[in-house]
Amino acid sequence: MSGKPWTSEDRETLRRLYPDTPTKEIAHVLGRSVSSVYGMADIAGFNKSAAYLASPAACRMRKERGEHPGKATQFKPGQVAFNKGLRRPKGWAPGRMKETQFGKGEMPHNWHPVGHERLTKEGYLQRKIADTGNTVSDYVEVHRLLWEEHYGPIPDGHALVFKDKDRTNIVLDNLELITRRELMLRNSSQRWGKEVFEVIQLRGALNRKLRSLGEKQNIGPAQPSL
Repeated sequence: MSGKPWTSEDRETLRRLYPDTPTKEIAHVLGRSVSSVYGMADIAGFNKSAAYLASPAACRMRKERGEHPGKATQFKPGQVAFNKGLRRPKGWAPGRMKETQFGKGEMPHNWHPVGHERLTKEGYLQRKIADTGNTVSDYVEVHRLLWEEHYGPIPDGHALVFKDKDRTNIVLDNLELITRRELMLRNSSQRWGKEVFEVIQLRGALNRKLRSLGEKQNIGPAQPSL
C-alpha cells in the first residue's frame, strides 16, 4: 500500500464507492494506486456487490451471455490449422514482414548496454548489471549495490531503507538495514497515523505483560487479552 496515510474521509469514500465502482476509478478519485485501494479494502473488509461482479465492468465474460471476445475464432473439436504441414521457402516474408525483421546482430530500439541506469515508477534508481534479456534480473537498485559493495549481501528477512525517505539520496549514510518486521511496523505507523499506532503497540505490550504475570503465578493469563 501507499505510504500516504488514509484519513477517515478517505476510508468513508472507499466504503461508499467500493461495492459498485471500478477500482481504477476509485483510485483516481482518492489519488492513490489501484493496489493501495485493493489493500485498504481488504483490511477494512469491503467487498464488491453481487450486481457489480455480474456486470461487464468486472471483466467476467460469461459464456451464457455470449460475451467471450474470441468465441467466433476459437478452434472447434477436430478442426485442423489451415497451415498445418505447409512449408515456406527460405527467406519467405510476405508484405512488409522483411522490413520489420531484426537482422543478424541487430538490437531492438529499447535495448541498453550493461551499466545503463533507469528510474522505476516507484522512484528507485536501477542499474543494468547483466544482459540476459530478463529485465527483472538484469537491473538492480543502485542503493542496494552501494550497500553490498561495503557490507556484503543483504541477509534474508531484512530490508534496506532510506533514512530520510528520499529514494534519490543514494549515499551510504542515508541507508539503513532493518528487519522485515520493523519495516512492517513502520509502514503500519504511516498507514494508521502515529497516535493510533502507539495505542496498538501499548496494547500489545500490556497483553504480553499480563501473560507473563499469569505464567509466573501459574494461573494462566491474568485476564483476557485486550
